[in-house]
Amino acid sequence: MTELSETYDPEALEAKWREEWHESDLYRYDDDNDDTDTQYVIDTPPPYPTGDFHIGNALGWCYMDFAARYHRLQGENVSFPQGWDCHGLPTEVKVEENQDIRRTEVSREEFRELCIEHTEGQIDAMKETMGRLGFSQDWSQEYRTMDSEYWGKTQRSFVEMAEKGYVHRDEHPVNWCPRCETAIADAEVENIDTEGTLSTVRFSGVDNDDIEIATTRPELLAACVGMAVDPDDERYADRVGDTFEVPLFGQEVELIADEEVDGDFGTGAVMICTFGDKQDVDWWAEYDLDLRPVVTEDGRLAEDVPEFGGLAIDEAKAKISTALQKEGYLQDEEPIEQSVGACWRCDTPIEILSKEQWFVRVDREEILGKAQEIDWIPEHMYGRLEEWTEGMEWDWVISRQRVFATPIPAWSCDECDHWHIATLDELPAEPTEDDPDIECPDCGADAWTGETDVMDTWMDSSISALHAAGWPDAEFTPVQLREQGHEIIRTWAFYTILRTAALEGEKPWDEALINGMVLGTDGNKMSKSKDNSVAPEEVVKEHSADAFRQAMALGGQPGSDIQFQPKEVTSASRFLTKLWNITRFASQHLDAESGGSAADDGAFDEAATDADRWILSRCARVADEVAADMDEYRFDRALRKVREFVWHDLADDYVELIKGRLYEGDPAERDAARHALSTTLSASLRLLAPFSPFLAEEAYHHLPDTSGSVHAAAWPALDIADDAAEARGERIAAVASAVRAWKSDEGMALNADLDRIEVYADGIAELDTGDLSATVNAPVTVETGEPDVEMVAVGVDPDHSTIGPEFRDQAGAVVGALEAADPATIERQKREDGRIEIDLDGETVTLDGDAVAVEREQRVAGEEVAVLDAEDTTVLVFP
Repeated sequence: MTELSETYDPEALEAKWREEWHESDLYRYDDDNDDTDTQYVIDTPPPYPTGDFHIGNALGWCYMDFAARYHRLQGENVSFPQGWDCHGLPTEVKVEENQDIRRTEVSREEFRELCIEHTEGQIDAMKETMGRLGFSQDWSQEYRTMDSEYWGKTQRSFVEMAEKGYVHRDEHPVNWCPRCETAIADAEVENIDTEGTLSTVRFSGVDNDDIEIATTRPELLAACVGMAVDPDDERYADRVGDTFEVPLFGQEVELIADEEVDGDFGTGAVMICTFGDKQDVDWWAEYDLDLRPVVTEDGRLAEDVPEFGGLAIDEAKAKISTALQKEGYLQDEEPIEQSVGACWRCDTPIEILSKEQWFVRVDREEILGKAQEIDWIPEHMYGRLEEWTEGMEWDWVISRQRVFATPIPAWSCDECDHWHIATLDELPAEPTEDDPDIECPDCGADAWTGETDVMDTWMDSSISALHAAGWPDAEFTPVQLREQGHEIIRTWAFYTILRTAALEGEKPWDEALINGMVLGTDGNKMSKSKDNSVAPEEVVKEHSADAFRQAMALGGQPGSDIQFQPKEVTSASRFLTKLWNITRFASQHLDAESGGSAADDGAFDEAATDADRWILSRCARVADEVAADMDEYRFDRALRKVREFVWHDLADDYVELIKGRLYEGDPAERDAARHALSTTLSASLRLLAPFSPFLAEEAYHHLPDTSGSVHAAAWPALDIADDAAEARGERIAAVASAVRAWKSDEGMALNADLDRIEVYADGIAELDTGDLSATVNAPVTVETGEPDVEMVAVGVDPDHSTIGPEFRDQAGAVVGALEAADPATIERQKREDGRIEIDLDGETVTLDGDAVAVEREQRVAGEEVAVLDAEDTTVLVFP
């Protein structure tokens, strides 16, 4: 075994192994292995290439990497691909910001190239951070959704779903972002709290009395097509069916009654517009009301709106309110707290516009049926998916009025507007560049116009499970794992289940592992503005990637938000230094003859002592317990067990117990200790490898009789658990620890000789005391029964502050008499009388018992002894 360097230098060590792993195929998935029982495929999230691989990303990827490395150690063929969700609004918005342009100011081709160039740079930055954190993706499986090889699959999924009746094109109200000028899905709408104004507006009655309505959107008066009240509201019991004139704009509308109206809001009467919110859409459809679109795609009132056409929405609101006031229609205004739907990418309040779009049918029953087949970790996360699915009111609008995304493979006939969706052999298709070589089946024309709309980016990422499984070339079977954050259950999880069910009639994964958010040290969501954010690179630079990964594992169980704790990183660094020192110590004593390598997890050595049998049995038990925790994705529990075993059992106890044999034992005794040490250290490094891959790799390479990487080794399989051996070993370790602690408290050197030690081990008649004797530097005997220990008075400690003032000139003589007296007599007087009498030159002097303290010692048959308690064991130390 080669000796490690004296100092643990994580920066140099981690740089070394990053380079070696990069040049190797250590993490490559074996495509030729057809054994599905040993496959472990991870549906890795393809993140948006923002360039910033933040700590929230790091938590999820740590979980995936822990699982990937563990399953490789279990001998499984692990597929851990890495994709990049390149398309969509985030990239386009960032390019527009960086280039100070709007996408409409340049050609589609030029804008797409700018997006590609930007994305490639962002990917490189994120890959650098991933590498520094020691993630073990198979980079030969890397994919980018902006590459035609991938988006061709997205188009294929679109075509196949269209053939199965899941895709349709209709005019329908949709969520619309005026800033991004595109339709967005329900899942892309975030509610933001804001302060608005509730206006009370008078509508003139047509052959009846006027009525007042309450609205927060007077700018939509031009779109008003009706009014509504609660049917149980007695204020309007005889007004339902009446007609009123919309102020400023003049159209006549009817008052209807509907149970969805909140009679306690404002005046109890509301206007119905096309469209202010989803409730307006429901009423519009249910009562077959007119469609009066007045808001444009860029968030202005339409040019044909009298007096106010062309105004931005906010400006129109202010000017219409002013006009209402001047004309006497505005009765009141008051502030109101309201929740407004906004685009999740740019925070712009959305509008609802009626547009012809492409939709995917949402089959709630089918989605929930497949979701129930998945093992959700933690289980309650299924509830979030269920709640979102059951609340879905509209089909999924998948068309976007943008550029940088997967083209919708469809063309409209120039003559009759028939839509032709590409066939599979026409894919991948660029409909704005290529036309289909067919005649229109409806009118026979052959002139086509390609669809300029593109797909929602979730159409790309929602086939990630299919892609990871080799679809469409390979028959699809659910992959083993999806890991993701709880905040995208309603998007990525929902859409993936929808698509896999629609395309293959299957669940996408066996297990869905959900992580929470990483909170700042103040317990709040990390934010640069709050100065509580932490960049993974900063932690790695100050400590190490191995320490950072441990802090992520120990933060909490899956599904829960975790608070970043710098002390956990510091603790991990100390642990890693401890392990380095253990390995360095072992390197001075182990060689190829020691045994116990990854290939030799065998039985006890013939000369094994109780300590050897204890540590090997403990190691076997810990390996099994850690495996059980890893199978349940309880990385926090697993790592704690590894650390406690290595730090306390191995380092603090076992290594100290065997030093005597390693330095001075006979060959057989020394070899038994070396075998157990080598076996245990090898196993410990493999247990730790998923969490701290760099140090585990370096240390493993310094073990005797090892070859290859620790990450290609086998999980420890020590079938040598022995309850009796563990019980004996635990007593020996506890006694050694107690004696060493006593020596430290007494200010003695740890290697100081003692006269002897007696051990009273309740329930254990025999102990192998050789290692214990060498460790405590004393002969050790194991006794039965209970020790005969008595407390003996051995001295007195007069209280000078009490005796001095009371006896003044005689104080010195009193103290001297006390110190010369028999301590046992003093103790008896204190106990029986509460006072002490002494003879002072023939004169009896009486003191209060509290004026003197009696010093006592434990004695056995008159000998001074220290009595220690060590886990159900009484230890007598004879100095």
